[in-house]
Amino acid sequence: MNQMEIEAKPQHQNAQPGLEYEMDPKPVYIRDGYEGAGKLENKIALITGGDSGIGRAVSVHFAREGADLAIVYHPREEQDAQETKRLVEAEGRRCLLLPGDLRNTAFISELVGKVISTYNRINILVNNAANHVEQKEFVNISDQQMKDTFELNILAMFRLTKNVLPHMGAYDSIINTSSVVSYRGSESLIDYSSTKGAVTSFTRSLSQNLADRNIRVNQVAPGPIWTPLIVATKSAEEVAKFGKDTPMERPGQPAELAPAYVFLASEDASYITGQSIHVNGGEVVNS
Repeated sequence: MNQMEIEAKPQHQNAQPGLEYEMDPKPVYIRDGYEGAGKLENKIALITGGDSGIGRAVSVHFAREGADLAIVYHPREEQDAQETKRLVEAEGRRCLLLPGDLRNTAFISELVGKVISTYNRINILVNNAANHVEQKEFVNISDQQMKDTFELNILAMFRLTKNVLPHMGAYDSIINTSSVVSYRGSESLIDYSSTKGAVTSFTRSLSQNLADRNIRVNQVAPGPIWTPLIVATKSAEEVAKFGKDTPMERPGQPAELAPAYVFLASEDASYITGQSIHVNGGEVVNS
């Protein structure tokens, strides 16, 4: 078994957002031997949901590539965020912690102000924070659940991007986290799938809008990835089977996603905008 091939043990966390430090096994956030090449040297990156899971992996990879970080997370995730800060600082980079609720418009304005007062600019925005609640029956999706899902997964993305854009310049980059369910749907995640479809359309449309400013907008569309969201939203029995229905017959690790974000943020992707990278264990979807 290689470093990425973990066996997901039956487990469940009773509160959201999930906590990475309570998971067994822990997600792999960077491969042993990953060598940075200065691809993001002295860039400033703002990452939502940066405390754990995909966000932690992206944060550590960006730091190893030379970027300083600002990460947004829910206050419940403070212990995970402190660990991510430690990992970023171990790479010799800075990490600004920004706890709060992205559904709060005042917080969005406040956090951007803190990033600018600390770093003076934002070169990379990673819109990664999201949540979902599974409902087997469509009629059981309450108005409140629907509103909460849309507020965090897409409306907060609009609002944060609007606040960040005045501080970005030519050759900067926006990367959104979509999902495989944006392309193939999900019978038990109808509201979540709808928001991820909106993220894909947002990515494509915003890329056209910002092309004349030379700001690139792309997205990564993960499949089943071993993150705290999984153990906080699935039963222990579902967790034990998680990811085994992919062609690769296993869940992916955050470390297998993060290099896609590095690529899209770097000059290696200078002629790429409005596109999606599918990291999903082999499921073929229309791009």
